[in-house]
Amino acid sequence: MIEGKYFVDPGKFLGATEDYEKAEVVIVGLPMDYTVSFKAGSRFGPAAIRQASYGLEYYSVYLDRRLEDKKFYDLGDLVLPYGNVEKSLDLISKATEDILKSGKKGLFLGGEHLVTYGILKEYLKKYEDNLVILHFDAHTDLREEFFGEVYSHATVMRKVWDIAKGIKMYNFGIRSGEKEEFEFAEKNTHMFLYEVVEPLKGVIDDIKDYPIYISWDIDVVDPAFAPGTGTPEPGGITTKEALEAIHILKDLNVVGMDLVEVSPSHDIAGITSILAAKLIRESILSFF
Repeated sequence: MIEGKYFVDPGKFLGATEDYEKAEVVIVGLPMDYTVSFKAGSRFGPAAIRQASYGLEYYSVYLDRRLEDKKFYDLGDLVLPYGNVEKSLDLISKATEDILKSGKKGLFLGGEHLVTYGILKEYLKKYEDNLVILHFDAHTDLREEFFGEVYSHATVMRKVWDIAKGIKMYNFGIRSGEKEEFEFAEKNTHMFLYEVVEPLKGVIDDIKDYPIYISWDIDVVDPAFAPGTGTPEPGGITTKEALEAIHILKDLNVVGMDLVEVSPSHDIAGITSILAAKLIRESILSFF
């Protein structure tokens, strides 16, 4: 485990154990939002999600499961050098490497979506081309560069794909991007526009025998339900559909997940943070 000095403690997620060694899943906050292209503030997302979790029950009526029956540890927020994108990504990769080497699964709270690149560099080293990536998002995130920058929350999935060309990548709920990104996806990924639940059901048989990594951008949900995000995009899914998507993946071999782009300073009454916390709770109970 990385030494404690590399983490700060903004509080623990509801039900987190105090024993790292016994935990099967490790929560890590990644408070980075250096490349956000519209409204900054997602660095405060991890703390807001944790705080919101205390408004939830330990018990899920959807699953008839309880958090007390799951062993997960909350490491706190990784300390990142503000403004230094590449060093921050290296530290995120190092934290991910340590979690995987200890035989545990990572559950990461963003932060901007670029953090996923630092995470998946290590997952792809471990699982190589066996890994399936499920990407839930309003945006394609498949640009090669954004305003001249190759490191951006708008380029993250393209950079992931470039690590392991031919990787099994599925994009759900997409409703915004440049034409070239959609053309790239048509040739190289499995992209489903606007919808999540039905296309996810349609690919379960194709992915059920693989290790799965989930990257969940909260803006896949319509801003009517999740306004607290940096790049809100109208036309998204409902909170009910978001929860249903998590439950569809119940008991599959999910080896890691991130939930990113929650920006509490742009939220209304904390509804985005509480949604994110509930999605995390249901994820822990569904497949971790």
